[in-house]
Amino acid sequence: MTPNPALGVLFHWLGGLAAGSFYVPYRGVKNWSWETYWLVGGVFSWIIAPWLLALLLTHGLSGVLGRAPVSTVLWCILFGLLWGVGGLTFGLTVRYLGLSLGIAIVMGLCAAFGTLMPPIVSGTFVSQVWEKSAGRVTLLGIGLCLVGIAIAGLAGIYKERTISVDVAQAAIKEFDLKKGFLMALVSGLMSSCFAYGLAAGAPIKALAVKAGTPPLWQGLPVLIVVLMGGFITNCVWSVYLNIRNKTASEYLASERPLIRNYLLCALAGTTWYFQFFFYSMGETKMGAYSFSSWTLHMASIVIFSTLWGIGLNEWNGSGRTAGRLLALGLVVLIGSTVVVGYGNYLNVAVAR
Repeated sequence: MTPNPALGVLFHWLGGLAAGSFYVPYRGVKNWSWETYWLVGGVFSWIIAPWLLALLLTHGLSGVLGRAPVSTVLWCILFGLLWGVGGLTFGLTVRYLGLSLGIAIVMGLCAAFGTLMPPIVSGTFVSQVWEKSAGRVTLLGIGLCLVGIAIAGLAGIYKERTISVDVAQAAIKEFDLKKGFLMALVSGLMSSCFAYGLAAGAPIKALAVKAGTPPLWQGLPVLIVVLMGGFITNCVWSVYLNIRNKTASEYLASERPLIRNYLLCALAGTTWYFQFFFYSMGETKMGAYSFSSWTLHMASIVIFSTLWGIGLNEWNGSGRTAGRLLALGLVVLIGSTVVVGYGNYLNVAVAR
């Protein structure tokens, strides 16, 4: 497949739009506890959507997964399990901090660990990235992404200093700064494991292409395996909460708006999956620096989740300083995706 970094950046923006938007339908769920709607939506995110799209767009899916090395499958599942902890605590982060601040903190940590560790571990960072002009441009874009996320996070801190707890809770019902920061820290570190799972799934991608799957869709079988690990983690925790909080009856309670809740959760879960659907497409277009896809993904998530936060009035009454920092952070983040894309373009041009 011929690399096309510009198209790759576009795919990553679409993935970021999906990731930054998925939590919005959950806000319309009525009379369900967090663990109930999180698990229902998760079934669509981690099971139904991955299998359905892979069955539709790849060839010989069962054979590809059956021939995959056992060690590869186990590593993908393990990283998925660890990422599941990050995804679980991400939901709690948004629950306590809201979309804007919560996602900014999580994505900053996740971008740093998820982007740089794969080439470092593989031993290609110095020779293939640091020692090349294109690589240094790409690293500049990654650095700008981290700066932009930090600025967005700083804007969130100024917002929390400016508005009262009552105002914050009007937009975020369970607002809790201390709990939110703790959950964000755990989520950021663990969520980066998804990038490691995708890297570990390279043999599965090769088998998919060999079976006749177009290269654009080669990552879809890997998503099935990694997301299975994430499903296990989230399912165990959600069921535990259902039992502890005596909320298991919510799935079938007739007095609740069941059909509406299930449809909203299905929409949220499917939207969530599309972030990695587009991610897997974007990754195929980035050329040798596909590791930079993780930074593009993180930057795009923060951009669109921040815009949603503004639209949902989470920044009302936050003051001029917070508003200016937020605007600056968005500009830097958008610029970072352009620089990363340009670095990938330079590398592709040199390879030609």
